[in-house]
Amino acid sequence: MDDSKMAELLAKSIHEGQRAVPQEHKPLVCKPRVMESWRIFRIMSEFVEGFDILRKYGLAATFFGSARLAPTDPEYKVAQDLAARLSEKGLAIITGGSAGVMRAANQGAFEKGGASVGLNIDLPSKQRDNPFLTESYNFYHFFVRKVMLTYASEVYVYFPGGYGTMDEFFEIITLVQTGKIRRVPIVLIERSYWEPLINFMKKSMLEERGAIDEEDLELYTIVDTVDEAFDYIVANVTC
Repeated sequence: MDDSKMAELLAKSIHEGQRAVPQEHKPLVCKPRVMESWRIFRIMSEFVEGFDILRKYGLAATFFGSARLAPTDPEYKVAQDLAARLSEKGLAIITGGSAGVMRAANQGAFEKGGASVGLNIDLPSKQRDNPFLTESYNFYHFFVRKVMLTYASEVYVYFPGGYGTMDEFFEIITLVQTGKIRRVPIVLIERSYWEPLINFMKKSMLEERGAIDEEDLELYTIVDTVDEAFDYIVANVTC
């Protein structure tokens, strides 16, 4: 298929994906016997829209972490300051676009006049965009959003978080481990939070089960301070 026909197909898919979504629809629970066409069109639409946003930015850092972090928590200031310093170095700051760590990182970039991008997700709880975004997009499908977040950057920064943060952390290290993406800096903030998990990985996964290799424990770096994180990122971002 030549480029013009592909462009025409994608344009049609985007239009159909935006037009054909029903106002109310149930989430998938079991494998459907018939896949509604609007789901396919919407998936294509989200991929096209997401990549169209990301191609605008050069160097970027993606921040992950709890949406429940309050602005009064010390970690909020750490995320804000690190994002601000990276923004001053010319990196776009990309987050999930909502509250907590995401808001802190976007605020740090926004206040320095940098690119502050939010890739949010539509949830029943109405996860709102934070007010510090220079560009945003809301996804319906988690897996499309994850592709965008993992494709987006030259460095990935993880603060303490819940299931979503763990999902995104293991997604990235699996992609690097299996060679699906090149090795990039992966920075874990706050040693006291991450070390129990790392100890589990070392003892159970490596020593007891042999489920990973020893070098897999070197795919990430744990730090405690903004200075440590910033110095490591600046020294190791190679693009």
